[in-house]
Amino acid sequence: MNPTKAFPPPLHGGQLILASIAVALATFMTVLDSSIANVAIPNISGNLGVSVDEGTWVITVFAAANAVSIPLTGWLTQRIGQVKLFVGAILLFIVASWLCGISPTMPVLLTARVLQGVMAGPLIPLSQAILLGSYPKHKSAMAISLWGMTATVGPIAGPLLGGWITDSYSWSWIFFINIPIGLFAAGVTWIIYRDRETATRKLPIDVVGLSLLITWVASLQVVLDKGKDLDWFSSPLIVALGITALVSFAFFMVWELTEEHPIIDLRLFGQRNFLGGTIAISVGYGVFFGNLVLLPQWMQEYLNYRSVDAGLVTAPLGFFAVIMSPIMGRVLPRTDARTVATLGFIGFAFVFLLRSQYLTEIDTWHLVLPTLLQGIPMPMFFLALTSIILSGQPAERLPAAAGLSNFARVFCGAVGTSLAGNEWNNRTILHHARLTEQASIYNPVFNQQIDALKALLHSDTQSAQALFDVTLSAQAAMLGLNDIFYLSAGIFILIIPLVWITRPAKRNKAVSIKDAHA
Repeated sequence: MNPTKAFPPPLHGGQLILASIAVALATFMTVLDSSIANVAIPNISGNLGVSVDEGTWVITVFAAANAVSIPLTGWLTQRIGQVKLFVGAILLFIVASWLCGISPTMPVLLTARVLQGVMAGPLIPLSQAILLGSYPKHKSAMAISLWGMTATVGPIAGPLLGGWITDSYSWSWIFFINIPIGLFAAGVTWIIYRDRETATRKLPIDVVGLSLLITWVASLQVVLDKGKDLDWFSSPLIVALGITALVSFAFFMVWELTEEHPIIDLRLFGQRNFLGGTIAISVGYGVFFGNLVLLPQWMQEYLNYRSVDAGLVTAPLGFFAVIMSPIMGRVLPRTDARTVATLGFIGFAFVFLLRSQYLTEIDTWHLVLPTLLQGIPMPMFFLALTSIILSGQPAERLPAAAGLSNFARVFCGAVGTSLAGNEWNNRTILHHARLTEQASIYNPVFNQQIDALKALLHSDTQSAQALFDVTLSAQAAMLGLNDIFYLSAGIFILIIPLVWITRPAKRNKAVSIKDAHA
């Protein structure tokens, strides 16, 4: 193999700047699409004639498809080449974005989102690898910082940009904006990097493992998303899919543990640090992302916030995250990552406790404050757990460990979104029933309220009762959401012991932030 081909020299000057911008834009586009649809779900659902619950499929199918494609990145890179795969994934991502924007029905939109998710899988790890290969070794930290800043800005800009576009134009344009960004990124990347392609070789692919992975992930996701609508296991379809998910998962576990070239190396879970860190980051991310989807829905449905206003409320999430990330990069090598991760969990729990006190009359500042504070524990959570997961891993197993932990995290994000939506619906129904029990003509307080509404509206009893039911439904939804927040705080506290079953990394063998990202 030609060493120059395998290890091309770093870029310099204007070429390095232009290449950094192009790769960063591809990262930004990918990360943006994981959050930009959050505030547009009510508009998409209404436009396509489905419920808001069904509209959340737009988020979950993207995350599930993304999770499945992540483990394929290493194999595809060695078969196709780093640059060709990166540029090809961008172009297909653009096509999928265009299909999303012109989708006339929900099934078409979901199919396009699956394609988007599959193409997004390789873009994140490849963008990191390409940037690291473009900078001199002594500037690798700068390359990772640039990548990290871009990846952090995406979740900040996503809700804000998505809300503004949805209100000012149409939800279709939250997908169409990927087209010019992607074309620029793909064009510049190809021009600069086409002569810097990595070496390729033929490797066997675990077809059986991949098929089983797709089967159990897809079956489980449909069970979680459609179970409520079909009355769970009273539906033959849900029963069949549940059995399919369980059986295919069992076969997947056995096959991957015995396959010579597994699509996912499950043997990594035999290591204490990988096991504890991966479970902790996956469960925590599932809770975090599920709540991140519910909050703008609640604001738009029950507080009458516009999409852009909901985006403005959720955008401050990344303010402190941007500030804290480089600080954590300096702190982590000098301290125990387990302590930093624990502080991150406590910070998340505190934020969710604040949110569990929400009222329907809440003002914007009290919605923004917890979101702003949530940015502080975010880098403590992500960077510390990434360091724990990869600590002690030999260099040849770092890609497999990073790929598997990312698969688990992204997949749990999709599962968390489904479970959070289902549980919010269940708790809302419970609170509505309890509140309705008090709405009786034998309750003098209820009668006084109806009389007051009749006087206020100058209307009859039926109109007053209709308005009362609207108010009661809003209260029930708020109480249900508060329950989710309170439960989320408890989950973050309960998973802290997972961090402490891991071993502290030796200072001279600790995984650096550069290695963790690579």
